[in-house]
Amino acid sequence: MFIKRITSGIILIAIIILTIYIDWVCALAATAFIGLGLYEFFTMLEKKGISIYKYFGIGLGLMIPLSILFRFELTKKWELLFLILGLLFLILMQFRRRQNSGVIMDISATLFGILYVAWFFSFVIKIRYLDGGLWFLTALLLITKLGDIGAYFIGSIFGKTPLMPRVSPKKSVEGAIGGLVFSILGAVISEPFLRLPYSHVIFLGLGLGVLGQLGDLSESLMKRDCQVKDSGNILPGMGGILDEIDSLLFTAPVFYFYLSVILK
Repeated sequence: MFIKRITSGIILIAIIILTIYIDWVCALAATAFIGLGLYEFFTMLEKKGISIYKYFGIGLGLMIPLSILFRFELTKKWELLFLILGLLFLILMQFRRRQNSGVIMDISATLFGILYVAWFFSFVIKIRYLDGGLWFLTALLLITKLGDIGAYFIGSIFGKTPLMPRVSPKKSVEGAIGGLVFSILGAVISEPFLRLPYSHVIFLGLGLGVLGQLGDLSESLMKRDCQVKDSGNILPGMGGILDEIDSLLFTAPVFYFYLSVILK
């Protein structure tokens, strides 16, 4: 399992290195991750017995990163308009149903998947498209993924105190602390990319470290609800795509808005 995990990790790192330097290639890779993540998320919900609109949701979700990739902005608040239209179509589709039970659950679950996976992860593309976006995205990945790595290894070696056994039995307090330390270390390493005072760097490391772990725990909570161990099996030893991007789903939007304020 450890060998498989390392191999999958190397493959992911190689994909990042090969795609991150060209903005539109990076956007295409992120779009592919979103499509796979949506498929895994909706498949989990199906296993729970929720009749979501799987392929409609995937198609609608992919329109978000693609619209950013092609720099399509119908209005200044186009994302809100897009979500309203998506909700309208989902409601209209209910009139074809033979029964009324489960309507609210099915609409809510489909829309939540689009927001949770597609919209949140699309901020990775927005960050890459900023001036200096290559370095900002590199910093985000270093801070978030070093936090994941630190939590895993410190937890595996020193973990004794359960963090939230109801949500994720294997996660420990020691691992969580280790993850925060590694996130701060990632922020310090990223200082030449960020070109911010060290007070901001430490704050980012701590804040994004906490958010990354919350993202991981949130997906664990959903998996427990759906009674699955991993979101998928596309990455041997690591699970699915959603298992690997879950921490970025929370850190990417917050980091983008933080940069939007700092770079004004």
